[in-house]
Amino acid sequence: MTAGDDEVWVDAAAGPLVRLYTVTAGRTRPAVDLDLLSLVVATGRPARGMDPEHAEALEWCRAPTSVAEVAAHLRLPVTIAKVVLADLVACRALATRARRTAADPTDRALLEKLLDGLQRA
Repeated sequence: MTAGDDEVWVDAAAGPLVRLYTVTAGRTRPAVDLDLLSLVVATGRPARGMDPEHAEALEWCRAPTSVAEVAAHLRLPVTIAKVVLADLVACRALATRARRTAADPTDRALLEKLLDGLQRA
């Protein structure tokens, strides 16, 4: 598909055809350490000059939401979503919360029970 002066680059199934590096201005690493289970929540502070992806991410974070969930809602790869979320953390529009686990993820007995249950399924 070529773009003329009045053409819009849109794919009916995929949406706007914009390369991912334009969303993050070429950055591939977030300035804040986030993993898939990190929780982010809006602080209520406005973020000035937001791109649409930043504004949409902020909307999804009204309640504590994991990075993985935000990436899925935005339909962005996790690495790109992390950069977007880190931008919002940097301008204090988002806060991060430590993930909470009900059990110790290194508990050998728990892991063996989990493996046993998976093998039976």
